[in-house]
Amino acid sequence: MIERYSRKETKKIWEEKNKYKIWLDIEIAAAQAMENLKIIPKGVAAKVKSKAVINVDRIHKIEKKVHHDVIAFLTSITEKVGQEGRFLHKGMTSSDVLDTCFNIQLIQSGEIILKDIDEILKVLKNKSLKYKKTVCIGRSHGIHAEPTTFGLKLTSFYEEFKRNKKRMESAIKEISTCAISGAVGTFANIDPRVEAYVAKKFKLRVEPISTQIIPRDRHAHYFSTLGIVAGSIERIATEVRNLQKTEIQEVEEFFDNKQKGSSAMPHKKNPILSENLTGLARMVRSYVLPALENISLWHERDISHSSVERNIGPDSTITLDFALVRLGNILKNMNVYPKKMLKNLDITKGLIFSQRVMIELTKHGFSREKAYALVQKNAQNSWKKNISFFESLSKDSLISKKISNKDLAKMFDINYHIKRINLIYKRVFK
Repeated sequence: MIERYSRKETKKIWEEKNKYKIWLDIEIAAAQAMENLKIIPKGVAAKVKSKAVINVDRIHKIEKKVHHDVIAFLTSITEKVGQEGRFLHKGMTSSDVLDTCFNIQLIQSGEIILKDIDEILKVLKNKSLKYKKTVCIGRSHGIHAEPTTFGLKLTSFYEEFKRNKKRMESAIKEISTCAISGAVGTFANIDPRVEAYVAKKFKLRVEPISTQIIPRDRHAHYFSTLGIVAGSIERIATEVRNLQKTEIQEVEEFFDNKQKGSSAMPHKKNPILSENLTGLARMVRSYVLPALENISLWHERDISHSSVERNIGPDSTITLDFALVRLGNILKNMNVYPKKMLKNLDITKGLIFSQRVMIELTKHGFSREKAYALVQKNAQNSWKKNISFFESLSKDSLISKKISNKDLAKMFDINYHIKRINLIYKRVFK
């Protein structure tokens, strides 16, 4: 992933030095298990631990000759360790190291992503409570619908990220397996107790049955979860972008005094951070499909998945981490304009109360079809003549015969639309 969209915390997980360190730790743990089982001499693990040096350049140099990364790694370690190095990797296959390591890296990345989600939940909860009764227009199809509150918008996002946290926890659990089972997963040349020891050492579960690899449906679950989280990021980003439109201007990203919005137009304050998140979310979601396609491999394994995972492993987790942190900062620092929200409520001159008027008409003897037709006719009249909806209704003889202007006015009460907000908040913030 490019530096512009990377944070060092997650990037560090995918650096080669960290990968090779995990490989070495797996090999040492396996050696310790084999020593305990008297499969290899005592002292091998300790010697490897004290003498081994991870030299990335040296590994690359050897790999250019042997064209195999794990062999290059083992050769470089043996050069430093000496004769005891010959006992490393006994009965193991490359995927035992590669897959266990990959899962560990995904777990490490997932734990950072969980922290990011926790921070977003914290910000969303605070903002949801702050703007609980800040009334604004709800929109469907981009058109004014009925009143809601800005707090309810944020509460919807909060509940979604609660689900994302559970999904992420599930994905981490799904990927938390270890396989040290040999060439085609039969344990023909390695004792299953070695696998159990390594799994316990790294706080993983033993993979119940591996082929030569850990089954890739686990990874598909993990990357699909990242894709869903990315979709949630984009949902919030899209709302911010829409609400920042000049003709709406209910919310806007924080804009620093020295910040520039356009190279050509000095007046511009563009929602660049939210737009950036929309793009990054697309990238993360694009990694889901290749992860799904990795499930089906030839026989006990092929390496078609390998090149995919070398890309999507770091790229998806680093990108999602960056996007979540950026989203948290947007939410924390965004400007909210309640007065503009109230002003926008009046744009349609009361049309947003049409449903309540229709319902009240049915209470006064009108069929639903007749009530709908009457309200729709007056709504269209109000829109065409640019008069208030109340004025149009009050002049309708069919309506005025049944309902007084005083009772009609009661149907235009904003508070009617937020009367059950406490119930919703109680459901979410139990």
